[in-house]
Amino acid sequence: MKPPYGYVAVEGLIGAGKTTLAKRLAAEWDAAMVLEEFEDNPFLPRFYEDPARHAFSLELSFLAQRYHQLKRVGERSLFNPITVADYSIGKSLVFAGATLPPDEHELFRDLYAIMYGGLPKPELLVYLHLPMHLVRERIRARGRSYEQQIGEAYLEQLQQRYLDHLRKLEGGRVLVVDLNGKDLLKDREAYPRFLKMVSAPREPGYYVEQL
Repeated sequence: MKPPYGYVAVEGLIGAGKTTLAKRLAAEWDAAMVLEEFEDNPFLPRFYEDPARHAFSLELSFLAQRYHQLKRVGERSLFNPITVADYSIGKSLVFAGATLPPDEHELFRDLYAIMYGGLPKPELLVYLHLPMHLVRERIRARGRSYEQQIGEAYLEQLQQRYLDHLRKLEGGRVLVVDLNGKDLLKDREAYPRFLKMVSAPREPGYYVEQL
């Protein structure tokens, strides 16, 4: 069951399962993949140790990396008419809004507008919503040392900023999927329902559905 969209982006908080799900969807649809390359970013561990000092460097590095990746989405091969990404271009704005002081945030928004204005935007953006206690459980299960010190207040702020950002998007299709505590990788009934949700034709707008 292939979607009627050429470019699908999967979003969510840390541990929501974005990357694994994007890979599964790409295999399901024989699609090209765009995966965020965060593990090799030298600023990420530094940011979690000293956010105030390294936030601007981190956000700029991700901005540049995402720009180079997503620029290639507009050059899709005819052999891969569908592209699935495990993030969207708006992710940079969401995180910058949570981490940067007002003056740096304003500068960042200007740079974002210059760099991202001509990039392709997802035809469907899927946000995986989890309650905070499950987000914390999945972060602990991942076992990445630099993620263990992330505060719950910061995660809650990110979640709220994500939802606010998605509600304000114009002209696109946003699907917020309340996972209802289900694991899409292990629950044999949940994944087919999810696949049906993301494959359904939709008019531009903001949709919320529960598994």
